[in-house]
Amino acid sequence: MSRLIALSAFLFLAACSGSGYSPPRNLDNACEIVRERPAYLKAMKKTQRKWGVPVATQMAVIYQESKFIGDARTPHKYALGVIPMGRQSSAYGYAQALDGTWDEYLASEGGWRAKRHKIEDATDFIGWYFSKTAERNGVALNDTRNQYLAYHEGRTGYARGSYRSKPWLMTVSDKLQDRAVRYHMQLLSCRQI
Repeated sequence: MSRLIALSAFLFLAACSGSGYSPPRNLDNACEIVRERPAYLKAMKKTQRKWGVPVATQMAVIYQESKFIGDARTPHKYALGVIPMGRQSSAYGYAQALDGTWDEYLASEGGWRAKRHKIEDATDFIGWYFSKTAERNGVALNDTRNQYLAYHEGRTGYARGSYRSKPWLMTVSDKLQDRAVRYHMQLLSCRQI
């Protein structure tokens, strides 16, 4: 009987422990994020060296897309408010990469081992995507606002200006730019960049 109780307690604790992809405690302080998760900074610095995308920009994008939750997914859609109809999109992971775009990245850069829930792969994906946007759309790698608009709308949508009909997205991209600047200043103050 005691084994049954112990097994029940173990299963209960395992179920309550979550996915293992919980976010850092204070998402408003870049220094605390990298102190708590040094692997994040290591991955972002590697991406900055490889692709030229600033660490603070990567952090701001991950904040916006997943709030630093590695296995983040979009919400479910429901018919009649109760019948589950799947997810709103295939976006997954830290960078909320869509299946098709992720497959393009894998074919180009990531190889078969890359995973959207791994911070190293998510930051490399962001670097790759921003680099392609710089090439195709002429958006500077440190232009967080416009890079994010292209990230959200796709490079073709960005070129067409589809974001202009979405005032909410313009507001989000402005806030993202502000967050990147704030993260950059914080990282300078704690000498992490």
